[in-house]
Formats: sequence, C-alpha cells, structure tokens
Amino acid sequence: MEILINSGWVILGLVLLYYGAEWLVKGSGELALRMGISPLIVGLTVVAFGTSAPELLVSVSANMKDPPQGDIALGNVVGSNICNLALVLGIAALMRPFSIHKQVLQREMPILLIATGVFVVMLLDGHVARWEGALLALGVVLYTVSSIWRGKKGEEVDIDIDLSEEEIAALKSGGKILLLKDLALIAVGLAALVFGANRLVAGGSNIALELGVPAAVIALTLVAFGTSLPEVATVVVAALKGEGDLVVGNAVGSCIFNLLAVVGITASIAPLAAGSLEMTDLAVMTGVTVLLFPFMLTRRALSRLEGGILLGGYLVYVVLLFFR
Repeated sequence: MEILINSGWVILGLVLLYYGAEWLVKGSGELALRMGISPLIVGLTVVAFGTSAPELLVSVSANMKDPPQGDIALGNVVGSNICNLALVLGIAALMRPFSIHKQVLQREMPILLIATGVFVVMLLDGHVARWEGALLALGVVLYTVSSIWRGKKGEEVDIDIDLSEEEIAALKSGGKILLLKDLALIAVGLAALVFGANRLVAGGSNIALELGVPAAVIALTLVAFGTSLPEVATVVVAALKGEGDLVVGNAVGSCIFNLLAVVGITASIAPLAAGSLEMTDLAVMTGVTVLLFPFMLTRRALSRLEGGILLGGYLVYVVLLFFR
C-alpha cells in the first residue's frame, strides 16, 4: 500500500514538473519580449533562480536540523551542479543541438568557473563560515543586478523563440493585463516545479528505502537529481520549442545561483560543515565545468556528440557512487 501511495506522489510530481516547466518557459519567453530583455538574460536570472528554489529549500532545511546536516546541504549543491551541466545540457544537446550565445562564453562561463574555484577553496578547511556565505550571497546580488542592467542596456534583443513576427509585435504592444498574465504563468510554473520536485523526491526516496537502498546513496543521487528536475523539465520543454538561449541560460545560471545564492544564504543562516562530502565530488563538479568550456568554444555550439559525452559521464559518475 505504501509503495502505491508513493508511486502516486511520483506520478503527480512528474505531471507538475511538465506543466510547471511549460508555464515557466512560456511566461518567461513572453515576458522577455514585452520588456525588451533577451531570453538569455531571463534564463540567467528569473528562470535560473526559480528552478534553483528546490536546492535552496533542501539545503536550508538540512542545515537547520539538529544536528545540522551540512554535508547533505553541500552535497545537494555539488550534485545538482554536476547534474545541471552534464545531465541537463547533455539531454538538451542530444534532443536538439544548439548554438551558444557569445555572452555565455565571455561572461557567464568565466563567472561560473570563478565561483566554482572560490567555493572549492572555501571548503578546503572543511566548512563554509558565515562571513564566507555572506560574501557569496553578495556576489549573487551583484550578478543579478548587473545581468538585468546589461540586458536592458543592450541595443539588440536576441529573440530565439518560436513565434511569428505578428505574434512578437502583439506581445511587445501588450498592456498591463497581458504582463500580469505572464507574471502569473511564471509564478504558477515555479510553484508547480517546486512542489512537483518535492513530491517526486519524497515518493522516490520512500520507495528506495522500502526496497533497501542505503540512505547515503539516496542523498547523493536521488536528492541531487530531484532538486535538479525543474532544470531538466524546463530545459526539455525549451529545447522542444527551439529556445536555445533559455536552455543554456537556465543550466549555467542555475549553477551560478546554486554556488552563490544557495550556499551563500544557507551558510549565512548557519555555518556549513562538509562532513562526509568527498573531494572527489568537488573534483567532478570542477572537471565538468572546465570541460564544458572547450565544448562550447567549438563552433560556439553544443553538438549531439558532446551532449552524449556529458550524459555518459554523468551516468558513470552515478554508477560509481554506488560502489563507494
């Protein structure tokens, strides 16, 4: 009976993830056009922050427990970043190869590499102190403000969205009611993604425990994957719609938000201890981030072959976790 109930939660979670992603991508794409902001900027800020909400909720909750479970909070972030860059972009590239906006190569990827390096250095002593968390949180504020400012300042809006010229003109001339509709779609989509991911993780975790899968393995795989499901769902829908900028912006932006906002806010509330988190996991996260750079530089695109390499690498990493 318990397995049936938990299976129901898993199915409900999947449904909510699909529709939540559909509404979020639609609302975000139209909002970008109405406000004259590139879909890439919306993907790097609004969508990325929204789909990082599950990581924030899980990490804060884990670190507030008695005793604090800092290793779960940090493992969630590390695992989610590996998932975002390897699994999410791998699936998207296999579905539909896409070009990489020059801003991602010139600004976002360097920022992600720097944020990753700073995060790893902070963890060399085994914990992230409050002042370090505050520094990371300040970084995400500066990043978000500068991203929006650059998006509004840009002379050209890079439109990568599957709409006719008439539909685009209608969107740009839409009034406050249509603007509120887009904001409502984004809000409802984010809520559906967060609740859907929560139910899927809860149901899947309970099923795994009943089948005898160790709790540590569940935390390293299912929790990290589950909190990345909003990114997976959003990217799949965006890839199907041909919105490449939202695909890359969401994945890369979510990794930046995970390191700066999730770790920063969580550590600002209470210091984070690495606990059982291994340097191997940090090395894998750093390695995937570094590997992605030359992949993106090649023809400024991500091919199916490169997507397959990323996806294959992620699957190998997950399998090896079971043999620790």
